[in-house]
Amino acid sequence: MLLKDKSAIVTGAASGIGRAVAIAYAREGARVIVSDIAEEGGQETVRLVQRATPGAQVAFVRADASKPADHEALVQAAVDRFGALHVACNNAGIGGELNFVGDLSVAGWQQVIDVNLSGVFYAMRAQIPRMLEAGGGTIVNMASILAQVGTKGAAGYVAAKHGIVGLTQAAALEYAAQGIRVNAVGPGYIDTPLLESIPPKTRAGLVALHPIGRLGRSEEVADLVAWLSSAQASFVAGAYYPVDGGYLAS
Repeated sequence: MLLKDKSAIVTGAASGIGRAVAIAYAREGARVIVSDIAEEGGQETVRLVQRATPGAQVAFVRADASKPADHEALVQAAVDRFGALHVACNNAGIGGELNFVGDLSVAGWQQVIDVNLSGVFYAMRAQIPRMLEAGGGTIVNMASILAQVGTKGAAGYVAAKHGIVGLTQAAALEYAAQGIRVNAVGPGYIDTPLLESIPPKTRAGLVALHPIGRLGRSEEVADLVAWLSSAQASFVAGAYYPVDGGYLAS
């Protein structure tokens, strides 16, 4: 069990990758706080964690990733319930407004930056002091393949995900010597609820971008996150790991 006796937070855990990470963390022995703004989905994740790992210690705490105070309360809830904080996966994010830069609304830009980039900063700002109190920890920030390349019509998302990698590297340099490892993961297009509504032709186009010939599965991302969060990755800090079916190599 890679995370036995560790206490963890997963943001954006009401569905998709975040849900899979929560399940993987519990499977590996962690005590898990599931967080999201979607309470119904978050509670369903708790039930799925308990079903997958009977006896798992898991609870839901509602939090808005764009609000610093919510992150502070979330971390406090983890410490109050489990005694410490050792692991965090900052996964919460949105797709946001799709428009070319000249047509992108200021509100649309700000919303994506607030959740996808500032939300990761707010999370780490709350998490790191408590991890230092615990003697160290690990943080995995959810970036994207679009943290390395661009795409049309999603400037806010691309900018935020590029920013996550830079933020991850800066934090890793600042805290590696104090026992906190910070890394980022870059999923390709993953078969999550976010893609359920797209037309078949568009979906086929997305599949074609991945040399492996299919979309990714949330569990494939979660397995990488669990490894990065564990002592098996003890010499990994400030890294960006794509899990993208060859997208970035093509």
